[in-house]
Amino acid sequence: MGRKRSARRAAADLSLLAVAAAFALPLAWVLLSAVDPHAGLRVRVPDGVTLANFRAVLTPDITYTPLLNSLVLCGGATALTVGCAALAAYPLSRFRSRLNRPFLLTILFATSLPITAIMVPVYALFVRVNLIDTLQGTVFFFAASQLPFAIWLMKNFMDGVPRELEEAAWTDGASPAQSLLRIVLPLMGPGLAVVTVFSFVMMWGNFFVPFMLLLTPDRMPASVSINDFFGNRGMVAYGQLAAFSVVYSTPVILLYVLVARRLGGGFALGGAVKG
Repeated sequence: MGRKRSARRAAADLSLLAVAAAFALPLAWVLLSAVDPHAGLRVRVPDGVTLANFRAVLTPDITYTPLLNSLVLCGGATALTVGCAALAAYPLSRFRSRLNRPFLLTILFATSLPITAIMVPVYALFVRVNLIDTLQGTVFFFAASQLPFAIWLMKNFMDGVPRELEEAAWTDGASPAQSLLRIVLPLMGPGLAVVTVFSFVMMWGNFFVPFMLLLTPDRMPASVSINDFFGNRGMVAYGQLAAFSVVYSTPVILLYVLVARRLGGGFALGGAVKG
């Protein structure tokens, strides 16, 4: 039995190492190629270290304007998604109805719809209502595409906040909106952090939606402008592509650092419920 357990553990460790290597090699290529003056497709230690790749991409046309567009699109859509998800999840979590389960199943079904399957009618609709090639239209669609799963997540986190706290607030004259803003949402900090990070990351790396809905080059986000590094006839500026990828990943890393403390903690009930 001991030998079998050791063999299984060794096999599991080797499998995990293989998976880790599959993720670590692309990351190593990005970090090494960003400072390699002769970067290619191979993962190798550069002969010399240079910042020329970063200097080449840190320009308004290549990096600053696309990153600003991405921040406007993803930041606005994330705020809209989190706000709407909280308002939609609150009645689902606190009030019992026969429609709750069918509504949640409908939401679950909506999360499984591939975005490519609905982009053609969405494009036609945006042309009809004059929202094509507008940042606000793209923000609305980003929020709508992430809202079903955000509602599902928010509702599950909201179920973990004791109802007794709200009942005490209602006794003191608080309205449901006040109890949501002053009691439920502050206590479910980890849930808000998870929904915020998940929504932002899913929008930040989305190429297809802004590529379809935005037409003007000056409005393109970084997820679309990264395609400019792939030239004609298979020519790719690998060093500049890697340097741009490092800069492009920085806002997501900073967001995670900002909310990491919330993600690591539990619900801040702090003994509010006794007995």
